[in-house]
Amino acid sequence: MTLHVEEDEDEQGPWTVLRIRGELDLVTSPLVRRRVHDAVADGRHDVVLDLSGVVFCDSSGVGVLIAARRLMYSCRGRLHVVLPAPDAMEGAHVNRVLAALGVRRLFEVYGDVDAAVSEDARPLSA
Repeated sequence: MTLHVEEDEDEQGPWTVLRIRGELDLVTSPLVRRRVHDAVADGRHDVVLDLSGVVFCDSSGVGVLIAARRLMYSCRGRLHVVLPAPDAMEGAHVNRVLAALGVRRLFEVYGDVDAAVSEDARPLSA
């Protein structure tokens, strides 16, 4: 399976949405890292990573998510992550991996992109 990264051309308010599908692993993580860095270099400091289409995530994928969080924090930006519920039939792998590693609490997690870009929405609890 391959990874596809789509940057939502219809930036939703101040938010740049990166939709990620497929496997987030050693081979594909550098692409996600580059897309986040490109967004910041272009002056876009509010990023949503939609991971609801990721079917597999290894430690390098987790590392790139943590690095993205660190980058957004350093530039005073915001990073919101879209993950389906842990018991969802599809796309819940990343949620389970982050929870198992004890790092899910580091991220502001939302159930869908609309919630992630809403100024009055609250993150899901860990």
